[in-house]
Amino acid sequence: MTAQLSREATALYDIPGPKTQQRHLLYGIVSTALILALLGWIVYLLFDTDQFTSTKWTPFEYEGIQRLLLRGLGNTLKAFGFAALFSLVLGAVLATGRLSDHRPVRWLATLVVEFFRAMPVLVMIFFIFVALKVQPLPALVAGLTLYNGSVLAEVFRSGVNSVERGQKEAAFSLGMRKTQVMTYVLVPQGIRAMLPTIISQLVVALKDTSLGYLITYEEFLHAGKLIASNLDYDLPFIPVVMVISPIYIGMCMLLSWFATWMARRQKRNPKTEAVEVAPAEPGTLLPGVQ
Repeated sequence: MTAQLSREATALYDIPGPKTQQRHLLYGIVSTALILALLGWIVYLLFDTDQFTSTKWTPFEYEGIQRLLLRGLGNTLKAFGFAALFSLVLGAVLATGRLSDHRPVRWLATLVVEFFRAMPVLVMIFFIFVALKVQPLPALVAGLTLYNGSVLAEVFRSGVNSVERGQKEAAFSLGMRKTQVMTYVLVPQGIRAMLPTIISQLVVALKDTSLGYLITYEEFLHAGKLIASNLDYDLPFIPVVMVISPIYIGMCMLLSWFATWMARRQKRNPKTEAVEVAPAEPGTLLPGVQ
């Protein structure tokens, strides 16, 4: 077993020798020392600029400040929920248009995808908010939906096209319609290839909800900005960042964990698992077969 694993390893890369292992160990020690030195320098600067004084952290004990942060977090999750749902729906619709057999539908879907994929998200949000005079939440959700939906359309199209061509041809040979082929054959198999990129794009949508503070939408970053700029003493910009950043990172990590969980569940799904075929055994011959 060990020899087999060794042969498989050498098929991918050369097993490092003693000198290379020592060199890699040295690189690891030096890199770890540099990272620790950088972290130590950052912590020193924080202490040197009095960022951990009780004066700057006391405001977070006030009930009004906590409610403001919680309300901002709730508004962020609300905008993200709407944007994620509508982006997935829009991406599916545009991907269906891109995969259509009708040339005008395919061209129109391609034009929409390429246009909104090339437009900056902030420009779309501002245009909807200022020119169309839409309220902050719908303007933010619409801008995020148009951009992320167009990106997800390409993700869906690439995932469907990544399935082997023989799968589609076999399904058509059984008399299945194109809708049935997409629903029962191509999409279930392509979902594994799509899932990591879909979650990554949803993480982008979650982070882009912070653009809402530019159009006065009271999301999480907007709440932090209010706290940091409206207090009359020791403007606590750094403490606010140290409170808000881990929450954003935690939400993004939660989405990544959800993607991992979905991938594992998909592997255990009997509809997508490989089915073992029993070995051929001698049996009764059909009539007329010698």
